[in-house]
Amino acid sequence: MNIFFISLGCDKNLVDSENMLGILHDNGYTITDYENDADIIIINTCCFIHDAKEESIETILEMAKHKETGRLKALIVTGCLAERYKDEILNEIPEVDALLGTSAISEIISVIEKVLNGNKYTCFTDINNQPVLKSKRILSTGSYYSYLKIAEGCDKHCTYCIIPKVRGNFRSRPMEELVEEAAYLAENGVKELILVAQETTLYGRDLYGRKALPGLLDKLCEIPGIEWIRILYCYPEEITDELIDTISRQPKICKYLDMPIQHCSDRILKLMGRKTSKKDIVNIVKKLRDKIPGIALRTTLITGFPTETDEEHEELLRFIEEERFERLGVFTYSKEEGTPASKLKPQVTAKVKRQRQKELMKLQQTIAFDISASQVGRILDVIIEGRIAGKDNVYVGRTYMDGPKVDGYIFMESDSELMSGDIIKVKVTGANYYDLIGEIVEGSARE
Repeated sequence: MNIFFISLGCDKNLVDSENMLGILHDNGYTITDYENDADIIIINTCCFIHDAKEESIETILEMAKHKETGRLKALIVTGCLAERYKDEILNEIPEVDALLGTSAISEIISVIEKVLNGNKYTCFTDINNQPVLKSKRILSTGSYYSYLKIAEGCDKHCTYCIIPKVRGNFRSRPMEELVEEAAYLAENGVKELILVAQETTLYGRDLYGRKALPGLLDKLCEIPGIEWIRILYCYPEEITDELIDTISRQPKICKYLDMPIQHCSDRILKLMGRKTSKKDIVNIVKKLRDKIPGIALRTTLITGFPTETDEEHEELLRFIEEERFERLGVFTYSKEEGTPASKLKPQVTAKVKRQRQKELMKLQQTIAFDISASQVGRILDVIIEGRIAGKDNVYVGRTYMDGPKVDGYIFMESDSELMSGDIIKVKVTGANYYDLIGEIVEGSARE
């Protein structure tokens, strides 16, 4: 029986999808790349912001059309949208045969069996449960990098965010389980391990009574085959001196940190329910740059948060100019029902939100281009992503400053064949907007 699987949303959702793919594989199901060949279609959805919600709904409706061809026997929806809008999906999209909650992914086989017996079915468990997963993940990112989800849920309850209501409270995974999974990934060719959670910096507090991310990192660095470790989603107020020291002294850990701050105005940060002030953010940025020379800091901002004034927008522009983050993205505020921020007044108009986003990103573009130009002359380790289609000797890769799919690339030529995942030394010879151009240092390429 053929299954077509669609994974939407974030990298954490992708890990859930890969776990379900592993369960399906172990139970004899065939995964097809073609929706027209599918007997069953499974959609792992997202509802974090309006655009993600819209994409999920449109995908469900598009896949539902395959019921008309007669081959598709079951349409199953899982993930955050299913958890949050179960009643609406069942009432408004009758083509959906089953819904699976965020903490019930280990039940995917029993759901399929019930649906194939002709029953509509929903499977939801306590969102604070930790699914018991016995099958090994099927990697979908390629063989050389993979995400390691070290915790589930979130305790922060930022006023704009729905995640705690669909993913539950913060729950760390046991360290020995994570080390075992990372070793399995390494055995299957993964060289770059990317740590993810709603918030990685709090890892271990619930299990061990302390922030145990530094200890986990030390253990992961011992795994043969893992060459790069990248850390995402570190809340600034939770970054400790111990964590900074670990990043600084461990050569396998990329000198790169994803640190979402969302804003710099003290008033807006307080309304957001964030636990930092502008001064706190400035201080942690300075400390990171002092203690880890060359660190690339990635952050995200929300513009157009309810009641945000023109003056606070200007303050954010000045802040970006002063701090000069190496990588930065800007989301327009998404009004999510059921969150405290949705009740704040006045709400900023869509037109103003888009204009502010445009101004913030235009400024960051100038900063990013300057940073790219400043890299010329450096010799950097580069992990190869692949070859450029139609150009046999032109390859694309990433430096330590660049996470997959969200940051820039470096392009280089090689007469020798390079494989995805090869790590080589490249001298930067030019900059092209967000991307770099380089030449391979003699003797570093794979023979």
